[in-house]
Amino acid sequence: MRTRVTWRGMWQLVAFVILFLAAGVFIAGGVMRGKGAGSLVFVVLGGSGVLLFGAGMLMSAGAMLARRPVLEIDSEGVRRPARWPMPRRADRGLPWSRTAALTAVRRGVAGTRGGVQDYLVFLPTPELAELARTAERPHLVALTLQDVPATREAVPWCFPVEPGWDATLPEIVRQARRRHRVTVIDRRTK
Repeated sequence: MRTRVTWRGMWQLVAFVILFLAAGVFIAGGVMRGKGAGSLVFVVLGGSGVLLFGAGMLMSAGAMLARRPVLEIDSEGVRRPARWPMPRRADRGLPWSRTAALTAVRRGVAGTRGGVQDYLVFLPTPELAELARTAERPHLVALTLQDVPATREAVPWCFPVEPGWDATLPEIVRQARRRHRVTVIDRRTK
């Protein structure tokens, strides 16, 4: 599963370009003003802006151009590729032998600014699978949070299903079940 190039990503890149150019204007203004404390402040602020916004611009453009997958499912198991610019050797894998179940969880409140977000969680232990099967809805949110000790093992295998993905949640579940007979627990509406 890959993330498509979205308008949000394009606007983020445009914002970094604008801020990068504005930081360059700060440097030019400080240099043209001549010597003085104010000029030095403008040059330092502009230089730090060029570094920070330039890095953000490169990261944003690189992530769009690299098109690195977000999730890979094969006959061996599930692989979470490292985000660009990290090397591929930083990928993490969860073999099917250590996958107890797969669950779909919905987090958020419909009609609010944040809305709802679906999550796909590969559960590495039978205890977490039982929690996903029997817990009340507020406890299911713990599967998506890093700070909860009881569900910490599931966090590296929790994927927010973004609208920019090139596959839908049902397609991902179908692919996983085609590769391995895994229990699927859909708790998005219950």
